[in-house]
Amino acid sequence: MNVKRKTETASRLSVAPMMDWTDRHCRYLHRQLSRETLLYTEMVTAPALVRGGALHLLEHHDAEHPVALQLGGADPRELAQAAKLGANAGYDEINLNIGCPSDRVQSGCFGAVLMERPELVAECVAEMRAAVDVDVTVKCRIGVDDQNPEEILPEFLARIVATGCTRVQIHARKAWLQGLSPKENRDIPPLDYPLVQRMKGYFPNLHISINGGITSLEQAEALLAGGLDGVMVGRAAYHQPADVLGTADRRIFGQGQDTSAEEAVHAMLPYIEAHLTSGGRLNQITRHMMGLFAGRPGARQWRRMLSEKASKPGAGPELVLEAMRQVEALALTPEDV
Repeated sequence: MNVKRKTETASRLSVAPMMDWTDRHCRYLHRQLSRETLLYTEMVTAPALVRGGALHLLEHHDAEHPVALQLGGADPRELAQAAKLGANAGYDEINLNIGCPSDRVQSGCFGAVLMERPELVAECVAEMRAAVDVDVTVKCRIGVDDQNPEEILPEFLARIVATGCTRVQIHARKAWLQGLSPKENRDIPPLDYPLVQRMKGYFPNLHISINGGITSLEQAEALLAGGLDGVMVGRAAYHQPADVLGTADRRIFGQGQDTSAEEAVHAMLPYIEAHLTSGGRLNQITRHMMGLFAGRPGARQWRRMLSEKASKPGAGPELVLEAMRQVEALALTPEDV
């Protein structure tokens, strides 16, 4: 299977790019739970790569594939250069962020504010596609501020499709650039799944993944059954990774076996050992593992032990194993979950 076909297949279920969360350690953990799901990096700005030379931001483990690099920026040539750096680093897809509403992103005139400049987005995508052989995709909102999504979203998508782009991820909420914080923008604007589903009717050949408010595989299965091509899960995949990803290969992709939280812990141990040997700290990895036993007996004890002890000098894999033994030993009580 070629790379483009592989990422298109994998994007049936993907884990959203999330700042400060989906770093390389998080992605490695998620890959232990699902072999098939498409993973995304945190957003990396094109200026950081091209002008700042921050190529360390492109580091990733071979086991993460299929994995996509998300870029932020608004300069077509700079984005093309950054896309080339990402493709040369081995990423299977380059994604353009047209959805982030943070003040920092707005001040740089990229992210969700570019929903108001579809012609510039199209120019950026065209330049990026010309620079690399891997897929270039776009993650956007349904609109910003006082825009009418029913009117502007079809035009926005048409501009992207005209460049040859074949895949988009749509966060089914508006972004309010004035008056709401980035955190509030993830929850307060109402979701409009039917609008995204209508876009699939307007653009039948465009691969559309839906994002926003999806908390379970049951929801993902329903949205896929409703005609969408993919589902992108964000916070639920981070806070309940075993619940969302542990059965995804079988349920969403129809192949492979389920992976338990315990199996994921054991799979992480060699990676943890290698990270510590290279000078890393245990809590850089275990901070992403806090939700592995969410909702299960002993989950609270697991979180407490890792949060209190993983940052201490000398903490290593034995601490993770001891924390898991606590999970296995504790009976279910209200304070344990």
